[in-house]
This record gives sequence, C-alpha cells and structure tokens, in this order.
Amino acid sequence: MTTSNLSTPAQEFVNSVLALKPAVAVFDCDGTLWSGDSGADFFYWQIRRNMLPPEVARRALERYADYKRGNVGEEIMCGEMVTINANLSELDLETAARDFFADVVEHRIFPEMLDLAQRLRASGCELWAVSSTNVWVVAEGAKRFDIPRERVLAACARTREGMITRDLVRVPSGPAKATALQEILGKNVDICFGNSMHDLAMMETAEHAFAVNPNPDLEQIARGRGWKIYWPMASRETTKDTK
Repeated sequence: MTTSNLSTPAQEFVNSVLALKPAVAVFDCDGTLWSGDSGADFFYWQIRRNMLPPEVARRALERYADYKRGNVGEEIMCGEMVTINANLSELDLETAARDFFADVVEHRIFPEMLDLAQRLRASGCELWAVSSTNVWVVAEGAKRFDIPRERVLAACARTREGMITRDLVRVPSGPAKATALQEILGKNVDICFGNSMHDLAMMETAEHAFAVNPNPDLEQIARGRGWKIYWPMASRETTKDTK
C-alpha cells in the first residue's frame, strides 16, 4: 500500500514529527494507525466464518456483550479474545488475519500515519507497535507500516506444536503497555502516538507524546500537558474507538 498525496495539514504534521529526528518511535494501532476496533471486528469476522466451535462462539458473544455493558475489564476481555482460539492452528490464524486485514481494515489506514511511519523507517528510526488487539491482526497491519513482527507487542498466547494454548504471554493494555515496552525494548522512547486512555502510561514514557484521533478523556489530558493533538482527515467521519 502506498500513500496518496497528503493535505497541507497532514504534511505539516508529518514534517513536524520528522523534524524531531527520533531514534525510537512507538505506535498504538486501533484508532491511531487506522480507524475502528480491528480486534472486535476480527472477533465477529471469525464467528461469521465459523472458525470457532459453536459453543465457544456462543459463550464468547455473551461475554463480549457483558464487556460492552461494563461488567468485564478491558485487559481481561482482550486476553479472552485471544484464548478463545485455543486449539486452533497459529498458521490458520495468521492466514485468517491476512485475509481479514486486507478485506476489512486496510482501507481504514490513515494515509498520513502510513506516510509518517515509512519515512521514519527510511530515516533509520526504530518503529514499534503496541496494542491490546491480538497479535495476528496487529502484526499483519504492522507490515504496511514497515514494522517487523519482532517489534510488535500485542495480545498473544503461547503455542504448543503450532497450536494456540490458553496460556497468555501478554495483554498490553493500560499500564501493561508501558511495562511491556520497558521489559522488551529496554531503551528510551523518543516519540509515542496513542488515541485513548489505554495508551496514557505508554505515552508518558516518551520524550514527545502525540495524541492522534484522541478520545475526549485523552484529549483533555493532552491539552493540559501541551502534547501535540492531531486529527487525521479520515477520523472526522468515523467513530473514535476505545482500545
């Protein structure tokens, strides 16, 4: 995927980031690199294609509805959306994520964020993606931004003989995003981009934080702290997500 010509505000935003000459840049994904909630979308996409056993799908739908009512925590729900795939082939999930992202999410990528990531990578900047969405979808999306799989920190479970288990490795959400970065990255973050309160702790670790397409609560904090706020043109017509 290549970027189209950017608007003047978009180009100014990209240039303002490049001018900082960062060595390490960290991106949230849903709502920051592309619009919408790709984790929830993949969940429903799987169910429509009967990828999950009927009883597992039924319980998962009930559980997700309970989460939407506020009765299940964000980190718990994101972990369960990985472990519902226990006993499925990791290769099958990677293939499904490839098809899903191309069909459902790719057209929702913010062109200026794609352009920015590619130009940062070309300048020698080390790029990382951190998300509470499952690693199969995030890694597939990260390819478009020249972010390698080994620099993707997303919700994931251990595998055994190529099959997904119920043993979670990590669920980077809220403070866990900052913790994962500290444990895996082990170096200072120059710039960080996020859109929700789930990204706040991670953004606080960076020398420069950018609120991209922010939810109202993060927007308020960003204004109070003098962080740069940027609204991608496409985000003005889409509902802001909360992941």
